[in-house]
Amino acid sequence: MSKQLRIDFVSDVSCPWCAIGLKSLEQALLNVGEDVRVDLHFQPFELNPDMGPDGQDIVEHVTQKYGATAEQQAASRETIRQRGAAVGFTFDMERRGRIYNTFDAHRLLAWAEDQGAGKQRQLKIDLLEAYFTRCEDPSNHEVLLRAVERVDLDREEAARILASNEYADDVRTREQFFQRAGVKSVPAIIINQKHLISGGQPPDVFERALREIPGLAPEAGAAA
Repeated sequence: MSKQLRIDFVSDVSCPWCAIGLKSLEQALLNVGEDVRVDLHFQPFELNPDMGPDGQDIVEHVTQKYGATAEQQAASRETIRQRGAAVGFTFDMERRGRIYNTFDAHRLLAWAEDQGAGKQRQLKIDLLEAYFTRCEDPSNHEVLLRAVERVDLDREEAARILASNEYADDVRTREQFFQRAGVKSVPAIIINQKHLISGGQPPDVFERALREIPGLAPEAGAAA
């Protein structure tokens, strides 16, 4: 009999290690097969909540925020590219020149969670690919609506949400909840609401956790 786990994947669509962590987690889930059933929820975290509508040059941004030199940033980009390739994710690091606000992307992800059938996961992956692989602007509403269409969600409904403030309070409430819980960097992968795995870990780290952490009680699994 398979066990059930709840996973809250706290992340941003402009975080490269979140893409690596998600692909690693997916590989681990394939490895454990039917032994584990997962109730996966993507939770919002904005790396740059105050980012303006035009974004910022990424080299300038990383220099200001982390103090990294151009050489250090180049080495980091290559490490990320290689780690991504190892888990089947393509980073086009040289074409990705700017970093953007991601709040509206998180609003659509909150909406997608309500649509069932794994739509939130599909949209999350597409948005990560939009930014890191296709080098698109995840704050641009047309980019977001194309992502919605690719995963067979309702474009008109998504456009209505983007034109409103719907899901804004939900996103902010969730962000504040996980910040108060101690999440300061992402990805933060929380299993059964108490076991934390930080960072874009390799698949074997996730697989070991999936196998070793006890499953939810039947009544808890049903309510998750």
